[in-house]
Amino acid sequence: MKSQDIRATFLNFFKEKSHLIVPSAPMVTKDDPTLMFVNSGMAPFKEYFLGNAIPKNSRISDSQKCLRVSGKHNDLEEVGYDTYHHTLFEMLGNWSFGDYFKKEAIAWAWELLTEVYKIDKDILYVTVFEGSEDADKLGMDTEAYDLWKEYIAEDRILKGNKKDNFWEMGAQGPCGPCSEIHVDIRSAEEKEKVDGRTLINEDHPHVVEIWNLVFMQFNRKANGTLEDLPNKHIDTGMGFERLCMVLQNVQSNYDTDIFKPIISEIGVVTNTKYGANEQQDIATRVISDHLRAVAFSIADGQLPSNTGAGYVIRRILRRAIRYGFTFLDKKEPFIYKLVAVLSKKMGAAFPELLEQKQLIENVIREEEASFLKTLDKGLLLLDVIIASTDSKQISGEKAFELYDTFGFPVDLTALILSEKGYHLDEKGFQEELQKQKKRSRAASETSTEDWTVLAANADEEFIGYDSLEATVKLTRYRKVTSVKDGEMYQLVFNLTPFYPEGGGQVGDKGRLTDLEGDVVAILDTKKENNVIIHLTKSLPKGVHGEFKVVVEEKMRYHTACNHTATHLLHQGLRSILGTHVTQKGSAVHSKYLRFDFAHFSKLTADELLEVENFVNARISEKIPLEEQRDVPMQVAIDQGALALFGEKYGDAVRTIKFGTSVELCGGTHANNTSDLWHFKIKSEVGVAAGIRRIEAITNTAVKDFYFENNKTLFEIKEVLNNTKEPAKAVVKLQEENTSLQKQVEQLLKEKAQNLSGELRNQLQEINGVSFLATKVDLDANGIKNLAFDLGKDAKNMFLLFATAPSKDKAMLTCYISKELANERGYDAGKVVRELGKLIHGGGGGQNFFATAGGKNPGGIPQALEKAKEYIA
Repeated sequence: MKSQDIRATFLNFFKEKSHLIVPSAPMVTKDDPTLMFVNSGMAPFKEYFLGNAIPKNSRISDSQKCLRVSGKHNDLEEVGYDTYHHTLFEMLGNWSFGDYFKKEAIAWAWELLTEVYKIDKDILYVTVFEGSEDADKLGMDTEAYDLWKEYIAEDRILKGNKKDNFWEMGAQGPCGPCSEIHVDIRSAEEKEKVDGRTLINEDHPHVVEIWNLVFMQFNRKANGTLEDLPNKHIDTGMGFERLCMVLQNVQSNYDTDIFKPIISEIGVVTNTKYGANEQQDIATRVISDHLRAVAFSIADGQLPSNTGAGYVIRRILRRAIRYGFTFLDKKEPFIYKLVAVLSKKMGAAFPELLEQKQLIENVIREEEASFLKTLDKGLLLLDVIIASTDSKQISGEKAFELYDTFGFPVDLTALILSEKGYHLDEKGFQEELQKQKKRSRAASETSTEDWTVLAANADEEFIGYDSLEATVKLTRYRKVTSVKDGEMYQLVFNLTPFYPEGGGQVGDKGRLTDLEGDVVAILDTKKENNVIIHLTKSLPKGVHGEFKVVVEEKMRYHTACNHTATHLLHQGLRSILGTHVTQKGSAVHSKYLRFDFAHFSKLTADELLEVENFVNARISEKIPLEEQRDVPMQVAIDQGALALFGEKYGDAVRTIKFGTSVELCGGTHANNTSDLWHFKIKSEVGVAAGIRRIEAITNTAVKDFYFENNKTLFEIKEVLNNTKEPAKAVVKLQEENTSLQKQVEQLLKEKAQNLSGELRNQLQEINGVSFLATKVDLDANGIKNLAFDLGKDAKNMFLLFATAPSKDKAMLTCYISKELANERGYDAGKVVRELGKLIHGGGGGQNFFATAGGKNPGGIPQALEKAKEYIA
């Protein structure tokens, strides 16, 4: 059975069981601060399990793309070395929100596996929760045990501990016992030797869990205790890749038709054969897996970067690059060439891969080229470290500096060291790594108390599109403590005019006033699992009373203007550059806006001006806002509304229309384009391959911008004696400066030539070496020219020049004839590294020419004196 048929069969099965089939949510999370990525099938449905929203149907099924790089199995480091862990994987799942429970979940799982997929029941095992003797004092899940006895022999029902058979969403929240279904696909001979029961949850590659049925019946409170949930839920997750392995009768996930086309293409691109070499096989598996993770992330809008979720993606891609570099001998970008095969294979199920194919290729290619340069730089730095080490052990601190500062992988460091006869102090490296992790954990450590509920089952209504103030009641609150912010309170009201951060727009700020007139500042507004949360530094008095809340009007107004500007900018870019332009991110603040978009080249000055003029023309037209709420999604699309990849939309959406600009959007906007007053682009830069970024301003920020520019212009004119044509005057100054620079260069060149003749007479013959160490009054380029001029006719020259451009700056330059360096093993790089310490600096270069800079000119005489020791 082909993988696409396996997926379709699963979804059709549950469709027939009255489940609503929904598409996979984006892999990158938006409104869940506890997760960077969706890491399980249930993550997109947390708001339903927490009771913060009502699902469209009490029964739902889907195939969700998930990403894991750490946790129970530390998946990232497992990938490639075993055949059943992945970073990105599909989770086939069925959910019940207060509908059916254990009986139906178990019966349907068994029916699907054994009757529909025709898996031999004699290769299946199941586990149930055995209970716990810890503080929870939970009994065995006898209900699940008895239900399983109807389908499978008791000797195939195993009792599992809390680690394997009690599932928790996190430190707090819904949880419950679970029942895992395992499959044993070993050969008959192996089964005869070892009982499959003994291999359950023992990381055997052919005895693996394929489906987990979670019975959510408890809620974990902040104090660690459990309470019964008012409604019981079902959350199941089946590993799609593992299921395909079983149904396609292969012994590895990588032998399924999910991975085989990618692995085959890797062989073509790298001229290797999968199965011929173990190290190359591991590298091939790493690359085929990581390609999927990175491609899906980019398609969902998360680009590689140096922070947050972007850093995780960059780390995954760099792991793939270094495995290709080390084991497949690929020293140039190649992973991007695999995107076409991936898109063709999975594009039908996930159309975003086809839509974003060009962007994915561009981003991966640029990331590869960048990291390969980093690897080259790291190799040079590693050579410097080796050269400056007296023993055969390289310190863990130095290796960590390479890893942390330059992104050079520690496993590559260890490999290169071993090839050169050195070894790494791995204990020292791990100590440095743990120190960094400890610092990072301490900086982000947060403790969250349980919600204090004042009004159970209270609905929360957002009225911020129509009003900036309201009389509200507090429905729940909790205290959150973090290193960064200290103690904060999170407040939830029955209704709120405060817009929560989302869709690129910042959250509102404002104030809360109680009946006695006491005021509490609302510092920010966020959305978490479909709940609007207002952040304050203190808890208001009289929590059971009414409060007046007011949004900071000026901030909201300017933010709304800038959000409207992003829509007009998007329309302008598509109109002027082409409809290939699509939004890839935005940041809407009260003082500025930032807009990321897909485009293949830098915008010219004329194009930027044309875009500015387009937006300002719309402002001049005084176009009123046309807003539609609760529009069926398909109706909005049919009306021409733009939807963004990576965003999660409901069945009913909100459309924002200004003339012919129509977008799906939940943000706040100006009532009329004239409110923006004027639009000004401040910068346009590239942020990734095929991704451009515009920063712009509107309204009073434009007035301030022009005021400052005008002030600067008058200051320049004053410096230029109030010339009427300052631009021409500046050009004239530039031309004069260029002419003077050429004259200075010529004078320095002549000075160096004259000096060359003088210095030839100062050369000393020492041990067959023509030697000179002296101080000269030239710049770096002049010294280099001087050294090569002196050495051009000699094969035994050893020169050390020093200069001190200022009282706190010194430089050393070493030149050694190539013949001399090769014959006697002299190394100019080593010379300047060692002598550079005397001027409180360092440097490096090649064995025949190297430079060092420092902050101590006082060390120059000693450096010149010690130079002789290298040839004595």
